Amino acid sequence: MFERFFPDEYLDSAYSVDYEALYREGFRGLLFDIDNTLVPHGAPADKRAVELFDRLKKIGFKSCFISNNDRERVEPFSKAVREHFIEKAGKPSVKGYQKAMELLGTDTGNTVFIGDQLFTDVWGAKRAGIRNILVKPIHPKEEIQIVFKRYLEKIVLYFYRKERGNL
Repeated sequence: MFERFFPDEYLDSAYSVDYEALYREGFRGLLFDIDNTLVPHGAPADKRAVELFDRLKKIGFKSCFISNNDRERVEPFSKAVREHFIEKAGKPSVKGYQKAMELLGTDTGNTVFIGDQLFTDVWGAKRAGIRNILVKPIHPKEEIQIVFKRYLEKIVLYFYRKERGNL
């Protein structure tokens, strides 16, 4: 019943992903959510984020941010790390994911999405046919509409862990 929302992988942080292994597996495009995936909600790009995207470029990745936020939020972050972005993406709609892959020149076979929410980030990536990695939120303080979704996510993640024998 909940399998449609199960991530392909579930990690502690976007900063703990083995990007070199992904590159060796043939992935060339990385799509990211920003808020609570890379920085706390509403925070600017910090030193850790800048260093991550410098590292990803050296590995050979192309990256793009897909955010449901407006341009005023997404563009400054994107400029700070020198990457593409899609604002007001309407996740879990597949349109933003498809547009991002067009920008990067990648496709569903060589693109990975990394985000912190099941019902927007992961479900949208799955609907678009993209490998996805769910990461734990960076900071517990969130907007009220996200707090409600987190309760539902806990239920889905319980069944995800149960299926994988991680309870």
